[in-house]
Amino acid sequence: MPTLSPALLAAMQQVVHMLQAGDLRRAHDQLQSIVEQHPDYAEALRMLGGIEQTLGDIDGAEALLRKAMAADPGWAPTWASLGELLLNSGRPDEALPLLRRVAPRLPHAALLLARYYNDQQRPADALAVLAPLCGAGSVPPELTAQHIAALVALGRHDEAITFYRQRSDASPDDPAAAHALAMALTAAAKHSEAERAAHHVIERGHRTAAAYFTHANSLIALGKLESAEAALRDCLHQDPRHIEAHDHLARLVWMRTGDRAHTTAVLDQALQRFQGDEALLAAKAAILQGAGDARGAYLCLATSATHAQATPTLLVRAGLAALEWDPPIALALAERALQRSPSAAAAQNLLAAALLGTGDAQRALSYCEALLTNNPDDQYLIALQTTAWRLLGDERYSVLCDYPQLVRAQTLQAPPQWSDLHAYLADLRRSLERLHNPHGHPLLFQSLREGTETTGDLTRHADPIIQALFEAFDAPIRAYLAHIGHGSDPLRRRNRGVYRYNGAWSVRLRSAGYHTNHVHPRGWISSAFYVDLPDGMADASSTDGCLAFGQPSIMTTPALHTQYIIRPEAGRLVLFPSYFWHGTVPFHSEQTRLTVAFDVVPGEPA
Repeated sequence: MPTLSPALLAAMQQVVHMLQAGDLRRAHDQLQSIVEQHPDYAEALRMLGGIEQTLGDIDGAEALLRKAMAADPGWAPTWASLGELLLNSGRPDEALPLLRRVAPRLPHAALLLARYYNDQQRPADALAVLAPLCGAGSVPPELTAQHIAALVALGRHDEAITFYRQRSDASPDDPAAAHALAMALTAAAKHSEAERAAHHVIERGHRTAAAYFTHANSLIALGKLESAEAALRDCLHQDPRHIEAHDHLARLVWMRTGDRAHTTAVLDQALQRFQGDEALLAAKAAILQGAGDARGAYLCLATSATHAQATPTLLVRAGLAALEWDPPIALALAERALQRSPSAAAAQNLLAAALLGTGDAQRALSYCEALLTNNPDDQYLIALQTTAWRLLGDERYSVLCDYPQLVRAQTLQAPPQWSDLHAYLADLRRSLERLHNPHGHPLLFQSLREGTETTGDLTRHADPIIQALFEAFDAPIRAYLAHIGHGSDPLRRRNRGVYRYNGAWSVRLRSAGYHTNHVHPRGWISSAFYVDLPDGMADASSTDGCLAFGQPSIMTTPALHTQYIIRPEAGRLVLFPSYFWHGTVPFHSEQTRLTVAFDVVPGEPA
């Protein structure tokens, strides 16, 4: 990078201030002027490319970034920016070599790589990128989080804690090291110790948004929701555009109030300060949709979406809201997004779903097949593919969605510490009831209606009664793996005979409660375990409260309906592929319906 003249340095500093203030248009114009005067200045080209990407001109952004690389092939940030653009455009084969080249010396490139690998359930690859960087010294908290996530996904919770405890002990005056330990403790479900560690970090003056966010996560896991709210508000005071903090705060406020206006109040304040900020607008739309107001979510973005320069990200977010009630609108938004960014996977995803809603299953199928080439284990894409097959009368549907063969119900054996299953279920019910939200409002972004869902991963809960449940699940899961066998289809080709849990939760439905139809995109095998049921539900002649398979969550033309039913029974565990559309039938009773659900994914062979 050449030495900058004072005038050029001052102009670039002005750009930075404009970006910090959220004034993208002025920053864009300033950079364009700089590039006209200094056409070979790589950093100006890179930053201009970044703004073009944010504003939705993906092709223009790519051209600028490639020009920046040609101007200065050794400038690592350009490699990372181009890699990020390609990754976001659904072109990982082109992106990953660029990011790998500069990841050892550029933390942002390492973060992009690690996040991609963790999202793709490739924690060993993420660890290979991160271990040298994290072992060499202090890294940004976002990188630490990915390092910990990779270790945890590999079942190496204790190693994560030991690593960061040693780092903290070796640098007792380094708040970043202490913060990293708190993050590791949170990920390993040692929430009490994590809360103390995060609180200590903040008390020592390390009052960063990241520290408050870590503290809030541990408080949520401990059920200290009021304190968690306060910590999230402190986080957002430090960083008003911290999207995850807005998301978490909205979840807590919704649980407490069930009121949409209260839920988005802090986000609305941020939008007053950063008017037109697309990430904040998209976050608000997602929250409204998660609260059951898809039309409100669409209206939140509708004005911005009409602009000719609306970004693909915003168009897709608006389209996801429209998909629930008007597939033609969703289709038009998806097509506009693809005009701006032809290879964007999220826009193609939306387009495939919208095409199913408008009756063009053949075209939807072609998009599903192309998307599955890069993401063959995405359960939502597999569900869209099987839905297209069903609409087209393709015989492959009956093979991949063979409900009698692939939905397997088994009665659980009581853990050895209990005399019988009835006694165990009574103890388990008491343990689970303590974890459910006393306010009675459901979680945001979940499939349940008229009920509550626990927060935190039950597989990591310290309660020995709950731990006994997951030990008891082992035999039925292994029996299911043996039952499905091996093959080339999306379910069987991943069967290595070993598994690991990928999240677990409990749901308590009250009268008129049900689950909307859904799939588990990041799962492999999903489940329903019945702990406690209203009297008579197991023997009823109606389908009230039953587990129903086959009806998509999205609108289709023609409409598709349920094809298979499983009646609940206390102590029964039902296992099925995560790509199966499933939901439950509403029931009416003074008593609640209490269940546990989990996903498993393939484990690493010994």
